[in-house]
Amino acid sequence: MIFESLLDSAQTIFAFVVTLGILVSIHEFGHFWVARRCGVKVLRFSVGFGKSLWSRTDRHGTEYTVAVVPLGGYVKMLDEREGPVPSGEQHLSFNSKPVLSRIAIVAAGPVANFFLAIFALWLMYMVGVRTLMPQVGEVIPESPAAVAGLLPGDEIVAVNGTETPGWQAVNMELLAYLGESRSISFSVRSGEPGEVAEGAVRDKNLQVVDWLVSEEQPNPIRSLGIIPYSPEIPAVIGQLSPDGAATRDGMKSGDRVLAVGDEDIVGWMHFVEIIRDNPGKPLQLLIERGGNTENIQLTPGSRSSEGVTTGYIGAGVMQVTWPEGMIRHLQYGPVESIAKGAQATWSLTTMTLESLWKMVVGLVSVKNLSGPITIAKVAGASLESGLENFLYFLAMLSVSLGVLNLLPIPVLDGGHLLFYLVEMVRGKPLSEKVQTLGLKIGVTLVVGVMMLAMYNDLSRLFQ
Repeated sequence: MIFESLLDSAQTIFAFVVTLGILVSIHEFGHFWVARRCGVKVLRFSVGFGKSLWSRTDRHGTEYTVAVVPLGGYVKMLDEREGPVPSGEQHLSFNSKPVLSRIAIVAAGPVANFFLAIFALWLMYMVGVRTLMPQVGEVIPESPAAVAGLLPGDEIVAVNGTETPGWQAVNMELLAYLGESRSISFSVRSGEPGEVAEGAVRDKNLQVVDWLVSEEQPNPIRSLGIIPYSPEIPAVIGQLSPDGAATRDGMKSGDRVLAVGDEDIVGWMHFVEIIRDNPGKPLQLLIERGGNTENIQLTPGSRSSEGVTTGYIGAGVMQVTWPEGMIRHLQYGPVESIAKGAQATWSLTTMTLESLWKMVVGLVSVKNLSGPITIAKVAGASLESGLENFLYFLAMLSVSLGVLNLLPIPVLDGGHLLFYLVEMVRGKPLSEKVQTLGLKIGVTLVVGVMMLAMYNDLSRLFQ
């Protein structure tokens, strides 16, 4: 258990460093590439902060370095505001360039993040995406879905006119409407649960009012009363831990649990609940093995977490095969993948902007903000679950970084752009006093948001 925990932690850290390294490198390369083409001398290109772990200097005098703290990076340019500049190099300084050149250099970082998102999604669509057909398994009575007339077996073909080939697409489309009062149109095709839907497409309108306002962890699909279809998971033992209670008491892979004591077992989760509720207590199991029934006494182990003791036996469920046609493999050619990637990047950008605005006006809870701990955990999980999931996560994070950096807050790229746009209108820069005040306000806002994100991370970690 300790070894597995250490391995998971190492994988999480590795995924976090790789993800952040890619995002920062591309962002800073955008600044670097445009600065070079605008005739600005770049002194240092750093990925990370603090003490240098590796560095080299090119023929232009630019030092490339990888630093010890992988929480960002920077491009240092020749600038008279940051130190003396030799008279022969004043024309190479950032502050000597026309305002349009400075705007291009500053904007290039966030723009590079959008291009990275398009590239990641292009590659994802080229490799192919596996997704589950969005078929309704159950409809909760009196829910918006039930009132609208959705039925078990319905496939959700589109949401408000946007095609939804899988559950991820349904969820992403619904997230755009959090906090709103409106009608959400579902285009559905009738079918039987577990079978590919072949009925005629019909439209159903679901009404929501102040939908999931201030919800900390919104689940749009479930909140509408929709339970996605999944095949029945029988209580059949799959993998066994060599030192677990199941192995110790003689259970084998393939055993089907029929009953525990006098209680018939109706599925895997039913069996799991009984095990969890009986730590250290001997249980009489009726199992089916090789076509015959046998009785086994099983005593679950016990473990405690946050003062609660639960049982476990060190066994996993036998993998369940999904019905044919329920798992879709979406794959496109090089040209079509570019269009798909650009379209998905635009959707992520608009959703990010709308979510930020809804947080500001209180329609979406600020507890949805995430910091480095959550990002690291999601990065590790996405890398473990496959290339396509990691590429999508990378695209989402890259879009978020691009959007956040373009916000008109001094200290961010967007704040510098705001100063330069004002300079264009006025014909001269803002005074040093005004810029310094703006930077102080910007730093306060950014640090405040970072502390809130870290607080949310720690709250989730200890819940």
